[in-house]
Amino acid sequence: MKPAVDVLYRDLDFSASLNEVITKKLEKLNRFSDQIMHSRVVLDTPHNHKHKGKQFRASIEIDIKGHPIAVTQDNESIHLAVRDAFNSAERKVKQITARQRTLQ
Repeated sequence: MKPAVDVLYRDLDFSASLNEVITKKLEKLNRFSDQIMHSRVVLDTPHNHKHKGKQFRASIEIDIKGHPIAVTQDNESIHLAVRDAFNSAERKVKQITARQRTLQ
């Protein structure tokens, strides 16, 4: 069964190529754990500081049975923010699945 995925764009235009990257990265996370029930990715531009330049935020929420994961990354590039957020989420999913395997 494929888990449900929501990708939301706030203050950004929809990007089919970015959606494709997100889908591939979520499929990769599903290989590490079959306990993922739902995933939500929010892409937005939260900062309007002129001295820092334009900032993008990628937030990922993953519902693993009994262990919700939330990761947020900010960067000047939306693609780098997505990459860094998924790298962090991958580490957390691996930690949780390793902990669950040792408890069994």
